[in-house]
Amino acid sequence: MGTAAGAGALRLPGLHGYAVEFSPYCPGRVACAAAHSDVLFHFAGLGCGTLAVLEQNEAGIVLLRSFDWNDGLFDVTWSENNENVLITCSGDGSLQIWDMAKTKGPLQVYKEHTLEAYSVDWSQTRGEQLVVSGSWDQTAKLWDPAVGKSLCTFKGHEGVIYSTIWSPHIPGCFASASGDQTLRIWDVKTPGVKLVIPAHQAEVLSCDWCKYDENLLVTGAVDCSLKGWDLRNIRQPVFVLLGHTYAIRRVKFSPFHANILASCSYDFTVRFWDFSKPNPLLETVEHHTEFTCGLDLSLHNRGQV
Repeated sequence: MGTAAGAGALRLPGLHGYAVEFSPYCPGRVACAAAHSDVLFHFAGLGCGTLAVLEQNEAGIVLLRSFDWNDGLFDVTWSENNENVLITCSGDGSLQIWDMAKTKGPLQVYKEHTLEAYSVDWSQTRGEQLVVSGSWDQTAKLWDPAVGKSLCTFKGHEGVIYSTIWSPHIPGCFASASGDQTLRIWDVKTPGVKLVIPAHQAEVLSCDWCKYDENLLVTGAVDCSLKGWDLRNIRQPVFVLLGHTYAIRRVKFSPFHANILASCSYDFTVRFWDFSKPNPLLETVEHHTEFTCGLDLSLHNRGQV
């Protein structure tokens, strides 16, 4: 990751960022899903959210486009077949499809989850255009953005679903992390859960797949730990990373290094790890002054986070 000295900042007053995602098309372009401050206090009727699209240029980080929704936005994912299209999910249980080429939005709204929709991800394997969402209603749903309703609902979790992430290797396979302390693996071709991993003795808030090993995933939890899991042997984690002092909100594997991952936390920090080393903590970044909820690593610029 080099040094954090090259960090740029853009302040969006009154907004709390929940998720950031680099564009897979445009280097330096980032989408941020945010909720207005009121959402944190659950004041009925006052909450609303903003999708902000940011771009880094010679002048620094600039706000390229923004779209408002009538409830907090908790996650965002870029389309894998159109550089202008994004999907967000929100506190009212709905998913919104946005087109940066249009001044108004959203293009479509999918409202099927009965509680907060907290996670959304667009599949990255070739030959399919599928979206998965996870909700506080304990279900995950499968969507084809060209179809107006969900294709399938996945039930099995016994707690809030915080994270749903497609495998970058296996078509139709996704992972989910939940407040029921488990990591689960699903196959869209079969309705039931494929694998249940009792990952932590605490709520699991985030998970991600290794980009270089189809059997390796990482989880981050309220117990402040990161754990690596090999799907071929789930009896014990292949690594445990300790150092955060509050719940880990999001974890991402590096797209450039098989052993490196990044995590962010309610302890205000972002940390970089190499789980192959005896002393795995590479760097702790303390730029933020509040809960650090969103994190992504650029596919274009090695070392940009």
